[in-house]
Amino acid sequence: MPRIHTDGCRSKIKERTVLDAHVPNRHNSCAEVKVFMLAYLFVALGILVHVVGSGHTFGFTPLGASLLFFGANRSRKEFLLLLPALIGADVYLNYKYGHAMQPDQWFVFAWYVGACFLGSLLKGRVRPLYVGGAALASSVSFFLVSNFAVWAVWTMYPKTFAGLMASYVAAIPFFQKGIASDLLFAAVFFSVPVLVAHFSRAGEQRRTAI
Repeated sequence: MPRIHTDGCRSKIKERTVLDAHVPNRHNSCAEVKVFMLAYLFVALGILVHVVGSGHTFGFTPLGASLLFFGANRSRKEFLLLLPALIGADVYLNYKYGHAMQPDQWFVFAWYVGACFLGSLLKGRVRPLYVGGAALASSVSFFLVSNFAVWAVWTMYPKTFAGLMASYVAAIPFFQKGIASDLLFAAVFFSVPVLVAHFSRAGEQRRTAI
């Protein structure tokens, strides 16, 4: 009876097994690169809308949601990397409208970093309820911080509790748009990686089945 040579088959099977063992790592690396790109892309979109839509969006902007997504997906060391672009956008808007830099804007700059830290609380806990809660917290915190700064720095409101409340009441229409935009864009931004991963797995399964 002739002898069947199986060494070559065993070698090929072993090689295929080794290659397959590294496939998840390649998929994970690709997923990390995509999320990395999305984090910066969403912030760039937020800054673009902030600059181009200034005076037209009335608080309806993806900037807050983009900072939440960035904080949830990037390291805290990278938060400060965003500040030059964020501050530069506001400096440009001041120049465009002929305004000098005012102390109340430093409160907003600090809030930019704070929004990233708020987003970092979502790491490993991206669930609809948590994302919605973070979006609401982002809207409320910006409303409180920015309007407190306006009251504290400018003279349009008396430096009393009633004056502070008046500044908050005057900003309610912007606050409503801020809540709507943060909830909407947070839902969209945090859904994109999930959808990308889903379609990537589906495509891989189809290629494997062929």
